[in-house]
Amino acid sequence: MGKYTKRAPEKYVEKDHTKSLAWRGIGCLLMIVVPALSIAGALLTINSSLAGYIPFEFMGYPVLPNYLFATPGLTAIFAPIANTQNLYAVIAISIVYTVMIGGVISLVYAVIYRIANPHRYGPLDAPPPKFKAKKYKR
Repeated sequence: MGKYTKRAPEKYVEKDHTKSLAWRGIGCLLMIVVPALSIAGALLTINSSLAGYIPFEFMGYPVLPNYLFATPGLTAIFAPIANTQNLYAVIAISIVYTVMIGGVISLVYAVIYRIANPHRYGPLDAPPPKFKAKKYKR
């Protein structure tokens, strides 16, 4: 078969897209659930007894430059941000929780994928070479 020739349509194998739709739905759900859990965990961490371990620079209200409040349109955007207490601490801790939750989910997915044991080679893959290299001697 040449490099630029078209393949016959009967050589294509139809894929089952129902599995990928389920995984897309789970991924879409996780894109909403993981940040919500991490922000809720950050707020609980700040309000708990662990707040003593958070650097004091992260606590309090965020300080924004005065030129952001010069225009009425920008004031409407940045006023709620400036009035949020412990915003820097919530952002920093939620990023840490997001990384931790993502790592746990990846680990669980890897274990499930390993248990399911999918085929290593697909129907269009060539078989592995049966070549044994000789031991190199100097």
